[in-house]
Amino acid sequence: MLLRLLILVAVVPLVLWAALPVLSAGSSTAQLSSKIDSKRRQIAKKKGRERVLSGTVARYGRRIGALQSDITDLQRRQVAIQADLDVKRAELDRIQESLRHERIRLARLRARLAEARIALSSRLVELYKADKPDVLTVVLDSHGFADLLERTEFMQRVSDQDARIIALVRAARGEATRTARRLDGLQRRQTRVTAAIQARRDEVAAVRGRLVDRRQDFAAVRDTKAAALASTRQSRQHLEGDLAALVRENAAVQAKLRAVSTGGEGGGPAGPVRPGSGGLIWPVNGPIVSAFGMRWGRLHAGVDIAAAAGTAIRAAGSGSVVLLGFTGGYGNYTCIQHGGALSTCYAHQSGYATSMGASVGQGDVIGYVGCTGHCFGDHLHFETRVNGAPVNPAGYL
Repeated sequence: MLLRLLILVAVVPLVLWAALPVLSAGSSTAQLSSKIDSKRRQIAKKKGRERVLSGTVARYGRRIGALQSDITDLQRRQVAIQADLDVKRAELDRIQESLRHERIRLARLRARLAEARIALSSRLVELYKADKPDVLTVVLDSHGFADLLERTEFMQRVSDQDARIIALVRAARGEATRTARRLDGLQRRQTRVTAAIQARRDEVAAVRGRLVDRRQDFAAVRDTKAAALASTRQSRQHLEGDLAALVRENAAVQAKLRAVSTGGEGGGPAGPVRPGSGGLIWPVNGPIVSAFGMRWGRLHAGVDIAAAAGTAIRAAGSGSVVLLGFTGGYGNYTCIQHGGALSTCYAHQSGYATSMGASVGQGDVIGYVGCTGHCFGDHLHFETRVNGAPVNPAGYL
């Protein structure tokens, strides 16, 4: 009895010590899975914010483009108005030149008028003082016929000179009045044209200034949003890097768990067949670490099953291999067509154990777990498809 007790005391610590890695690894797996889920939620949130910010930046970019189009139109209007202003200024220059000539002409006319008025005044004074002789006096006072002719011609010349002086005064006064009126009209026209063109120019300049201010405000908002987008994207990339590290660490822990449970290290046999609820069997034994559904803004078309690198992958059902080869992000990819419209697909394999067109039975090894294509660690991406469209494997496993 004492011997049995001693043996029990010796064996129990060894059993507990042997089980300790499994318990520790299981706890680590649960913690890592929780962290992975948390990181994925954070990444999804960041991507949502990126979409919102991208939409905002694009919206402000479109507004800035519309404003730039309006500003360009206004600039074209400004060029047209400037051309019109240049034409009007040339016209104003011509008007001002005409005004200058008219002023000079008016000054000359006024000088001539003044001279004519002086001459007329002098003549009138002389006529008044001399008491203009009539024809009879000239005839009676003349000494012969020749003297008479001379006196008559002189009287005619005096009369003609008086008439010219009077006509000159009248013409100079009328011309001066008309020139003054023309000057007034030209000056009013000059004022109107200058004011109208300046008003148009100022109006267009004011509208363009407001549009430029709005464009600058929009550009400032867009730049702020773009900076926020860049910061969010950088943060999301850091989170994805952390997620990749966590997934790798989780895969290592799971591999350790399987190694402890099987007594060996690394990959190998798929283990006992695990039947599903829908007629298929599990292609590998392991927990689902990423379910079917929307993930990171797009459909995750299958389930990710944790398994160590090199673990044998079983065909989930009997059928024919209809696709086998490297396929983009799936890496090494195999699809098996089963009876009817159902097919199953296996991604990220490290290698193949079947060939294109081969007939396989349920449970046959068709490949090995790996991390080819786009993945964060060793695992099997398993899909079920009906008529080529992905459906949730949970209904078959």
